[in-house]
Amino acid sequence: MSTPICTPTPSDTTSQFICDLQSPFQQAFNANSFWFSLGTSLGVLFLITFLFSVLRPYNSVVYAPKLKHADSRHAPPPIGKGLFAWFLPVVRLREEALVDKVGLDATLFLRFTRMIRNMFIVMTVIGCGILIPTHIKEDYLTDSASSASSILQSMTPLHVKPQAMWAHVVCAWIFDVVIFFFLWRNYRAVTRLRRQYFQSPEYQMSLHSRTLFITDIPSSERSDEGILRIAGHADQNSSIPRAAIGRNTKELPDMIEQHDEAVRKLESVLAKYLKNPDRLPASRPTLRPSKKDHRTNSNQRIDAIEYLTGRIRDLEVEIKDVRESIDKRNPMAYGFATFDRIEEAHTVAFAARKKHPHQATIQLAPKPNDLIWPNLPLSKAARGSKRLMNNFWIAVLTVIWIAPNALIAIFLTNLSKLAQLWSGFSKSFDAHPKTWAAVQGIAAPALTSLIYLILPIIFRRMAIRAGLFTKTAREQHVTHKLYAFFVFNNLIVTSVFSATWAFVTKVIQLHGTTKGNVWDDIKAAQLGELIVGALCTVSPFWISWLLQRNLGAAVDIAQVINLTWVWFARTFMSPTPRQAIEWTAPPSFDYASYYNYFLFYSTVALSFSTLQPLVLLVTAIYFVVDAWLKKYLILYVFITKTESGGQFWRTLFNRLLFATLLQNCIVALVVGTDNGGWVKLGCMVPLPFLLLAFKWYCSKTFDDQCKYYTKATFKDAENLASGSTKHRGSDRVAVKFGHPALYKPLITPMVHAKAQHVLAEVYRGRLSSDGAVAVSYADIAMDDMSQSQPGKTARFAPNATRSEEKGMFEIVPEANLDFAYFKNRAEFADEHGGDGELYGKPQDLVSERSQTPKSFLGNGGDSGPSSRASSPAPTSIRYQRPPGTKQREYSDLDVQGLGGRGHNGMYAMNNDSERTLLGNAQPAGVTGQGLPEVGAESEQYSLDRWRTGRAGGYTGVPLAEEGEEGLNYDAYRTGRI
Repeated sequence: MSTPICTPTPSDTTSQFICDLQSPFQQAFNANSFWFSLGTSLGVLFLITFLFSVLRPYNSVVYAPKLKHADSRHAPPPIGKGLFAWFLPVVRLREEALVDKVGLDATLFLRFTRMIRNMFIVMTVIGCGILIPTHIKEDYLTDSASSASSILQSMTPLHVKPQAMWAHVVCAWIFDVVIFFFLWRNYRAVTRLRRQYFQSPEYQMSLHSRTLFITDIPSSERSDEGILRIAGHADQNSSIPRAAIGRNTKELPDMIEQHDEAVRKLESVLAKYLKNPDRLPASRPTLRPSKKDHRTNSNQRIDAIEYLTGRIRDLEVEIKDVRESIDKRNPMAYGFATFDRIEEAHTVAFAARKKHPHQATIQLAPKPNDLIWPNLPLSKAARGSKRLMNNFWIAVLTVIWIAPNALIAIFLTNLSKLAQLWSGFSKSFDAHPKTWAAVQGIAAPALTSLIYLILPIIFRRMAIRAGLFTKTAREQHVTHKLYAFFVFNNLIVTSVFSATWAFVTKVIQLHGTTKGNVWDDIKAAQLGELIVGALCTVSPFWISWLLQRNLGAAVDIAQVINLTWVWFARTFMSPTPRQAIEWTAPPSFDYASYYNYFLFYSTVALSFSTLQPLVLLVTAIYFVVDAWLKKYLILYVFITKTESGGQFWRTLFNRLLFATLLQNCIVALVVGTDNGGWVKLGCMVPLPFLLLAFKWYCSKTFDDQCKYYTKATFKDAENLASGSTKHRGSDRVAVKFGHPALYKPLITPMVHAKAQHVLAEVYRGRLSSDGAVAVSYADIAMDDMSQSQPGKTARFAPNATRSEEKGMFEIVPEANLDFAYFKNRAEFADEHGGDGELYGKPQDLVSERSQTPKSFLGNGGDSGPSSRASSPAPTSIRYQRPPGTKQREYSDLDVQGLGGRGHNGMYAMNNDSERTLLGNAQPAGVTGQGLPEVGAESEQYSLDRWRTGRAGGYTGVPLAEEGEEGLNYDAYRTGRI
């Protein structure tokens, strides 16, 4: 086997550039870089891990935020203050407890990491025990040099005789058997975890578990009754579900997005302008009006505070008007159908899996927070065209990236090559060698890391435009596309680029010399041998590259990026109160990126497992370390933003089978290039067919069990015929599966309490009657009292004036800049709390006695804020210090709302429906202090959070307050279902 070699012509920059292109990664192809990478990666790994152990006890906000915010069920085991006190809790916690602590998605990630670790440990023993002695012996018999530069080369099959190539065939079979065993064993374990998930209280009490998601509904069936007909056509023996057709939200989502942007922009402007409230800047901040604001055509800069406050106020009015104008006359092509039992919903979904009743598609409904609402109205043709364009642009990006990838590898990793080609740069390079050496050491890794951080964001946004319905499907799509991008650009192109370039060059030279048949010249160039030689030559580079991945694991455990960014922002910028709160929240775990990294590392190791067996050892070391470190991060730091219940497994399974197939192809290429290799090649032929058979077996055996709770339901025909089945009153499908834009509370601009005394001077908008700005404190769970009608809130009093409306700003004291006070607010929980399950308030959970979602039985939680400026956490009923003091006492009532755990005393927080919140309220139907007056018109006022939207509630209580009917989606919808 030959290695492509290029010899440049002296003083010829063109030939030098061509040789650089032929082997762009040659600087890493030596044994010295391997030993250097091994020492630095392991040394830095242990150093950073030690520093993490030192800093961890004093920075729990960064290194253990879930200990503070999670409820008693989901809180990780407590950790002591010792240097290595975090080690034993991580090691001792088993998978059975992990599911309750971190959820099934995180448990699956850790199981996948352990599977890869164990698989490569076994393959390391086999590969290094069989192939390395064989390769070294054959290399020694060829009298090859034993210098340091050829140690790694002697472990490759470059000098192996054809008879010894049988070792590759044997290892290929053994490796496939090992991979099949681990995949089958874990497929079975994942199926067991899924069945346990179906039986869990979270799933049994959730609404989505017994709801069907119906798409592509024809125009003739776009009604609640049409959904019933579609569900009945799929399974005529099922009971009658409750249905809700999707509604056209018009421009409402875009308006709410503009409102949120304006609020955040106003917060940023005020944070900068009021950074030092006692010394305001001489000029007020200005900006150019938003291009989306069609009422302002001026491009000149105007007062930012006045414009943004006016824009927010106008958008709120428009949002209210649009919400009131939405009705049932414009239904969309999707809807939901909820059954009384989980078994019925899954039976219908299984029966309709290959059917399209009335041309519609029926599938199990995801969680409401998992839906990508803008994509739901898309037709099948629109989704197909979007998917086609998405794949096209991803393919274009993948191909275009070949050139920058090669140029980065040629020049940024070795600036001396750039100096040889560019005379102007050569002078600066020779004059400042140390400066450019520092740039060389930082530029390539920094640029590559930046690109790898940006790529998932680009692919995720492209996936949204591909028309996918759920965030789970989007993340799987991102994993798939990222994996394909990495394999093509970072593995195939990197490894065979030099061989392809040498092959093309050789064919051109042969054709120019012989002037004969091009096909004969192609065969004479021996492409197969060139590729095998290039793969053997590039293998030390991948060993060094995988060793350096340990640095990434160390950076993750130390949270270097997060710490650096927060420190920089706090020191040199003017963060808003909202940003300060978000920094204290647990970050979400990027499953798509980490799954892609682990799959790519595994693919590299499998591809070079027979060419350079040391890559198996290096990969095993990485996963041994990272499986341990990632377990700590998932337990104590990261949260799952959107829980899918372990639906990632099939994506991982298929990618590993592809990596196995790629490994078999490389082994077949190696044994097929030798003389008389046809027999060995014939022994490799059954492996792809065995792989396909294994995939078919696992799909038939496990997939239905993983996806469906049951495939058939035994029904009482007499009961169904009588129609006596009673629907759960707490379902309210149209509300819980309604578009969030119809009922989601609008956010309020937050201002730091230190600037409250100058806010009246800065803001020239709504003022209260005494001249102060109408504000509301974030730590007081009360509405402002009406000054004209004491005892009534300013918001709900009938004759409330404009000055008594809810405050324009929300004042947040310094002591309350903590996620613990806001974790139950939708505006924060959407990004940092998933569906609320971590904090004991899952949004999809249904109570049997109430028509509102409630927390798990035994894990109480408050009923959540009902107004934009309400308190994110309850205030102590015993004692409260003034804002700004360093210490604050909390009663038992406070503990649950502040993320405390295990404090279930007699004052533990429960659902408000179980407490006496209305104990001192005026009795229903009573006027003043007297008895009920028959026939008299009584004025009764209800709290927004207690409105049920149904007739038959408290006597005389209106379904909606005057002027707010359109703001409550519940009040609008439930009366029409």
